[in-house]
Amino acid sequence: MSLFALGDTHLSLRTNKPMDIFNGWNDYVSRLEKNWRALVKDEDTVVIAGDISWEMHLEDTVKDFSFINSLPGKKIFLKGNHDYWWETKTKMEKFLSENSLNTISILFNNAFEVGDFCVCGTRGWFFDDESPEQEKLIQREVGRLNKSIDEAEKTGKEPIVFLHYPPITRNARCEEIYQTLVKRGVSRCYYAHLHGEAHKYAFQGESDGIAFSLISGDYLKFCPKLIEKIK
Repeated sequence: MSLFALGDTHLSLRTNKPMDIFNGWNDYVSRLEKNWRALVKDEDTVVIAGDISWEMHLEDTVKDFSFINSLPGKKIFLKGNHDYWWETKTKMEKFLSENSLNTISILFNNAFEVGDFCVCGTRGWFFDDESPEQEKLIQREVGRLNKSIDEAEKTGKEPIVFLHYPPITRNARCEEIYQTLVKRGVSRCYYAHLHGEAHKYAFQGESDGIAFSLISGDYLKFCPKLIEKIK
């Protein structure tokens, strides 16, 4: 059993929202499927760290979610900034059940045990937001992150944090999110969101005892990243 992750699948199998126009995204859906099937087994778990589907409404995501559901392993979704279809956890879980999308779970104020580890996290927020509601949005995400880590700690297993937005780059930090990770004693954090030229700004390595890694789909060349091989 293994834990994998990647972010930003940006699926649009029902709608015409091609990502292939961007450098590195050519034929990305078939590349993702090929790589996934070569690596992931049914007993494995894959965290998809946001920006999963371009659909605007939950009821329109069936084709995109069915594609993900058909791939090997269990999948854990967390919200990205382009996941406009995101609803309450209750509504999403009902939708998944009604559409027999039985390999997909939602990470939202909760946590999931995977072997000796516990997957937790939230969307996070971006450090350069200057909107009037910025502070309210950041504090809401801090609350969700703390709640998820709380749930992970109840299991007694090591929490591994996944975010959509990067809490740190080479030249900036979202202090509220970053300091929460430090205060909660998190040792590993994986994030997505950065694409193309923005890859060069990704902070990868250790800071304040936390190992940070970028898992955007195009950065990983649409190959799920092995987080932990679990005996």
